[in-house]
Amino acid sequence: MPANSNFQQAIREAQSSAIVGPNVVDKALPYVGGGMVCTAVGVLGGLSMQGNIAEGILPNPLFQPLFFAAFIAEIVLFFMASSAANNANNAKALPLLTGFSLLTGFTLSGIVGLAVQVVGMGSIGTAVFATGITFVVASYAGRRMSDSVGQALQGAVGLGLLGLIIAMVVQFIGSMFGGQLFGNGPFELMIAGFGTVLFVAMSFVDFYTMPRRYNDEQYLAGALGMYLTYINLFVFVLRLIIALQGGGRRN
Repeated sequence: MPANSNFQQAIREAQSSAIVGPNVVDKALPYVGGGMVCTAVGVLGGLSMQGNIAEGILPNPLFQPLFFAAFIAEIVLFFMASSAANNANNAKALPLLTGFSLLTGFTLSGIVGLAVQVVGMGSIGTAVFATGITFVVASYAGRRMSDSVGQALQGAVGLGLLGLIIAMVVQFIGSMFGGQLFGNGPFELMIAGFGTVLFVAMSFVDFYTMPRRYNDEQYLAGALGMYLTYINLFVFVLRLIIALQGGGRRN
């Protein structure tokens, strides 16, 4: 029985670490880059509507309703695109992902505008640079990660993501009653720092799990997951920079 049990465990381990899409990462990366470009276009569109009070440029009154409409449409497109991409229906998924990336950029223009206002344009360059460096390091190390390290890191990231979601829910509810304590104080700094570390780790996990989770024809599904990792990393770096500057309070 022990020998049989060890044999079954070996089979399970071999199956869990089997490569099902040896080329899926290389096929996905151009679409990750394309998604980032579409997101940048969406951010610029959103910023152009926000105006600049300091320079006497009032925000476009349509920005707020468009923001909420874009947020709802973004959620709908995500589920539609994710379903099509997971089914390898790439002809349907690609335009959905393009629209999703543009809307994501538009909704992200709020935090980008806040970062520019609080810290300056340098904060955007810092976040982009940090995200790019993480990608370069993760693309090298993640592909070469052993199964023991990859699976352990994957489990830790999963638990960390659950903890982050709970903390953000607590922050959202607490900010409605606790003001600065939850909104712009130490709690925000803790969440921003933890989120940054978490998505750095997730970027390594992506390169390990993608060829083990998706076949070569599901490259858009892999691209969507990786895109979300780096967009979230960018956002949490910005949140960390803003939190370190006092959460939007000018000195």
